[in-house]
Amino acid sequence: MLLGAAAEYAGAGLAEVCETVGIPPVLHLGSCVDNSRILMAATAMVKEGGLGDDISDLPVAGAAPEWMSEKAISIGHYFVASGVFTVFGVTWPTSGSRELTQLLFEGYEEKLGGMWAFEPDLVEAAKLRIAHIDKKRKALGIDKARERVLFDMEMRREL
Repeated sequence: MLLGAAAEYAGAGLAEVCETVGIPPVLHLGSCVDNSRILMAATAMVKEGGLGDDISDLPVAGAAPEWMSEKAISIGHYFVASGVFTVFGVTWPTSGSRELTQLLFEGYEEKLGGMWAFEPDLVEAAKLRIAHIDKKRKALGIDKARERVLFDMEMRREL
């Protein structure tokens, strides 16, 4: 069911990648060490794929709908500090400190490229992530439809 979701919900380019690789359009890798694999993939997209100069250039966004422990916040913060825009829901644990919250939600983007956003409504949170992804796609010049070419092995070797 999820594998077919790309054809229905994703754009043509993402749907093509998902179909080719055999993955759904949204990845969830759990917590801790598993999440570092997402950042490894993002790093490879920059280093080897030539998509931007930093993780913060990528059209990606994190979702942290709730937290169960301080550990979950630290994992999310690892994403933000690595340059990933991450939307958090439910209750934000630093709301008692105006200065820290302002730094996390506003100051980090300038310093680290990533930042937190807070939105408890799931639909509105999705809209924030989509707007961020659209902004990053436009900055990279990949926001317009164009003919896609699926490279065969010979074409890949020429690269």
